[in-house]
Amino acid sequence: MTNPFSLAGKSAVITGGSRGIGGAVTRLLAAAGADVCIGYHSRSADADAMAAHCTAAGVKAVSHASDLGTAAGADSLIAAGMAAFGRVDICVHSAGIWPVEDVPVSALSDERWARTMRENVDATFYVSRAAVRAMTAGKRGGRLVLVSSTAGQRGEAMHADYGTSKGAMISFVKSLAVEVAGLGITVNSIAPGWVDTEMCAEPFANGGKERVAKGIPVGRVASADDIAFPIVSLCFDGARHVTGEIVNVNGGSVLCG
Repeated sequence: MTNPFSLAGKSAVITGGSRGIGGAVTRLLAAAGADVCIGYHSRSADADAMAAHCTAAGVKAVSHASDLGTAAGADSLIAAGMAAFGRVDICVHSAGIWPVEDVPVSALSDERWARTMRENVDATFYVSRAAVRAMTAGKRGGRLVLVSSTAGQRGEAMHADYGTSKGAMISFVKSLAVEVAGLGITVNSIAPGWVDTEMCAEPFANGGKERVAKGIPVGRVASADDIAFPIVSLCFDGARHVTGEIVNVNGGSVLCG
């Protein structure tokens, strides 16, 4: 490895790549030299701004809108990366939802359960399948990193749908990693806890962020950049022997009861 911290010549697809954790990942991948395909759902202005930022950093960047809760949407995103760069070496799946309202299982609606499973579980499967197909066709291996959650390991009371969806993702990572290891494809997951992003704006309001921070051993809430760094670290050639892992990036909170 002449430059172990360079991704020059690599191409990446990032779901939810225009903002939040996905946005931080996109910026860091571009800074490391990777060309980027920015997946988004509806906020085109954010995606265009991110593409412009990455282009200014000296890499190729495109954006693509799709609904990842469908096979067609996931396939079209990976196809956009293939069309733009001729290959997909890296796929980071960051898109997902966290329904903010506290709801006990006894009152959890069929609609909310189905939506969470569609956005978090179905999308994981569709994106991963499309990415693995592209990487397999190229016969160059690849890196697949899925963003799960502390909730997938500990559960989350009043958010059983979310905890279940992230637990399913963790099991999926361990299953797929073994299947594709012989093809030179690694599959790993980063499991954040609380992260200071738009998704958490409501629970962080009115002193909520400070209250949350007190329950985290390192004493602060993670930034999106805190999560992006270990994600991108798994994408370097030097991480080729790391697969099937769930990397906790939550300030030690997963260790607390």
